Amino acid sequence: MSWLLLALLVFVFQAGTILVLEYRRPANAMAWLFILFLFPIVGFILYYFLAHEYRRRQKVKRRGGWDEQRRAEILEKSHIVNQASDLPSEAFTHQDRLFRTLRKSGAAPITGCNKSRVLTNAKTAYVAMMEAIRGAQHHIHFASYIIRDDDTGRMFRQALIEKAKAGVQVRLLYDGIGSYKLKPSYFEPLTEAGAEFACFFPLRPTFMKKRMNYRNHRKILVVDGTKGFVGGINIGDEYLGKHPRLGFWRDTHLELEGDSVYGLQEVFLKDWELASNERPSDPRFLPMHECAGDEPVQIVAGGPNRRADAIHETLFASLAAANERIWITTPYFIPSAGLAMALKTAALSGVDVRLIVPLIPDTHLVHAATMSYVDEMMSSGIRFWQYERGFIHAKVVIVDHLLASVGTANMDLRSFFSNFETNAILYHPDAIATLEEDFLQDLKDSRELELSTFRKRPRKRKVAEALCRMLSPLL
Repeated sequence: MSWLLLALLVFVFQAGTILVLEYRRPANAMAWLFILFLFPIVGFILYYFLAHEYRRRQKVKRRGGWDEQRRAEILEKSHIVNQASDLPSEAFTHQDRLFRTLRKSGAAPITGCNKSRVLTNAKTAYVAMMEAIRGAQHHIHFASYIIRDDDTGRMFRQALIEKAKAGVQVRLLYDGIGSYKLKPSYFEPLTEAGAEFACFFPLRPTFMKKRMNYRNHRKILVVDGTKGFVGGINIGDEYLGKHPRLGFWRDTHLELEGDSVYGLQEVFLKDWELASNERPSDPRFLPMHECAGDEPVQIVAGGPNRRADAIHETLFASLAAANERIWITTPYFIPSAGLAMALKTAALSGVDVRLIVPLIPDTHLVHAATMSYVDEMMSSGIRFWQYERGFIHAKVVIVDHLLASVGTANMDLRSFFSNFETNAILYHPDAIATLEEDFLQDLKDSRELELSTFRKRPRKRKVAEALCRMLSPLL
């Protein structure tokens, strides 16, 4: 009996440790307790290496954040929007609280001198990105969560090699887990051409340093400091619809010119420093530019190296301010309690809340967790569609005619609190209208879920969804 008592004491100690360390996030605590219950010793070891630093991020924070000198230079060169009345939508004159939140959330400032282009799907995005790369004169800064060694990956590699041989500075950043299949042979031609590359938090070293949970999920391209790209599209053949199971791949990317590119450049340079321990500096990284357009754009970066969860905060403030509509496209839907409540109360107040999620999942566990939220959301009046044409990977949020967000962050807890992510908030009516047009087309390519039918799904699926729901904060 003594060994049973000892085992019980060990389990209580492990559970107590998790509860104490995760007191700020009860959902995380419940997920880890569930794992601990299933795997008493192994679960605690996994917790130690994967989650021990969820709220102990000072070491990363000290190296993150904006460099003050660079920040001052960016602010000096940018055209900052300081008043709600300076935004194109007249409705913002009645949204003073939202405007103040967006300005002070920890995101970059709202800049007013920009030109944006919505790039619908990878075929369009790749053409624009390749054109920008081939036109580079000084530097190419490229970060992608996933880079495949396939036809698409080799096409981009060859373009980078050609520019590096021509004397252009080339820096390529990839994530240690997202691109874990990449072999050294992929980078050898880049190195020979004079290009630089860095792996963001490689798998084995970061596991021992308890940083494996922090992934760089960004997809950023900055060319000559004047043109930038950000969105949901990685580098691989599957984004062109060549995945044998998923088929057609629906995604959204942005091309930006103007002040907002400074924000993307700042994000890349900080990530490069974190991954390579190098701090490249060149006045031409932040060049003066002619005003490309009059569109207000705000770059919102989130991650463990930021003092605030800016993406989550700006999204919550935007949803809470909605009066007419909230249209969301996301491949994964695992909202925080705050965002879930914001969506439900908006729907109950008469706001048109619509979500498009995949019918065909790329990750079955996350999809099951996503579907576990559908019943309670639909019960509040939120409408769900499932995309039927293929797999939908776009990350788009449209709020009234006030603003729209496009970027790398999914509507899930990992993107909000653990990953390094970047979104762009668009305020111009033309940009919002383009995203609205895409959303309406996606609705035509989707089927709406009916609550009564959804509740008749097999009990086996309901159990699977409930189990994945418990793990959802970690997915």
